[in-house]
Amino acid sequence: MFGFSEVLSSPTNLAMIALGCVLGTWIGMMPGIGPPAGIALLLPFTYGLNPTAALILFSGIYFGAMYGGSISSILINMPGDAGSVMTTLDGHPMARKGRAGAALVISAVASFVGGTISILGLTFLATYLARVAVGFGPAEYSALMVLSLVGTASFIDGTVVKGLIVVSFGLLLGTVGIDLQTGSTRFTFGMAELYDGVSSIAVIVGIYSISEALEGIRRYYNGEVDTFAQVGRLMMSREEWVRSRWAMVRGSFVGFFTGILPGHGATIATFVSYTVEYRISKHKEEFGKGAPEGVAGPEAANNAAASGAMVPLLTLGIPGSGTTAVMLGALLIYGIQPGPKLFEQHPDIAWGVIASLYVANVVLVILNIPLVGFFVRLLKVPPLTLNLGIIVLAISSVYIINLSVLETGISVAFGIIGYAMRRLAYPITPLILGLVLSPLLEQSTRQALTLAGGSWWGVVSHPIVAVLLIASAILLLAAIVGPLISKFGQHTREAIEKAETEAVEKA
Repeated sequence: MFGFSEVLSSPTNLAMIALGCVLGTWIGMMPGIGPPAGIALLLPFTYGLNPTAALILFSGIYFGAMYGGSISSILINMPGDAGSVMTTLDGHPMARKGRAGAALVISAVASFVGGTISILGLTFLATYLARVAVGFGPAEYSALMVLSLVGTASFIDGTVVKGLIVVSFGLLLGTVGIDLQTGSTRFTFGMAELYDGVSSIAVIVGIYSISEALEGIRRYYNGEVDTFAQVGRLMMSREEWVRSRWAMVRGSFVGFFTGILPGHGATIATFVSYTVEYRISKHKEEFGKGAPEGVAGPEAANNAAASGAMVPLLTLGIPGSGTTAVMLGALLIYGIQPGPKLFEQHPDIAWGVIASLYVANVVLVILNIPLVGFFVRLLKVPPLTLNLGIIVLAISSVYIINLSVLETGISVAFGIIGYAMRRLAYPITPLILGLVLSPLLEQSTRQALTLAGGSWWGVVSHPIVAVLLIASAILLLAAIVGPLISKFGQHTREAIEKAETEAVEKA
């Protein structure tokens, strides 16, 4: 209750929550900015504020950006960051079917549910979970990433081989740049701009937004009906709610526990959540075509991961994500050391930030659900104008980030590659996961091998590592063998039916 009294009794703190939610939603909608850059840009303007108000503002931006990324993902297939990638798989197809409003409402409600469950976890389990997370070493983290990669490559029936090819391509792209261990350059071709690797934002914007716009232009000139203009009900139907509600709960737990781990918690959480929903769904054929649970699960996981990342920051002083790393810097600037003593020495800040997350979560759902109709109006723009506008926005967004012609060219190139992949029925999402996780996987695996004295057995013999790798193998085998068994069963049934028909005819 102390945290709520700190927040609700101060007009400044309430104003910071509202401002943070609005700014965060806008930042999330803009590709390439993201909450880390947004908070970093605003940091100089908060020097006149007290530390509690500044951290509350940053927390509001963090939560707002988690939801804002889904808006552009659903409406124009342009993820704000890697954590919003999974939302495009079913959110954008729902928009194409005239269910953009429903998809946005599902996203808003899922974000609220994910935020609520994860903040409760942050409130009551933070200290214990932080200790567990610290024991999750590089070997376990590598195994978790392998599980995410395998799950993503194999969750769509009939495309396992293509999925593995695309994941491998993404992993290869992730090796471009300077080898952090040896200092040597890899695949940079003498270009200094590639020393930091291939820009994931440039690839994401190109392979999703530009390729989708090119596909839309192709449909337009082929005279195919574009359902963007056919906007139906703005609220979700009863069936969509029934199919989404438990996906939201599952995604919340996946996101929270994954978000505690340092690194790309939200990215991994959304991929794991989507894979789980696909595996247990009774409507697998709808995934990738507008399944509501394909939006609900990842969006809940994405928002829950934000609260999960706050656990190690507040209790151990270890950032759980890029955004919390910037927030750690802000705390240090104010002369505050986060960690076990934060709740004793600065309870107003610790509990004030946690309480502000509850309030921000409510503000976001109140703010964004009424605005669904406003967001959906974007789809009433003529298809050709909309798609050309998306291309211009995508290219300019990538260029503005670093004023780099090379990154802009990379984005355009991957727009063309993504268009070709769509036409050839290759999945796009595994490439992004491979690209984003490749450096982290390489670094974690090297660290694990170093700790194990160079012994692979010393790495895989860890109990958690063994369980995760076995689960990866089972997922891969199920994806390969499952369709074969289904085809065999279908052929067997057809043969039996044919034999029975012939027997009846002879009789």
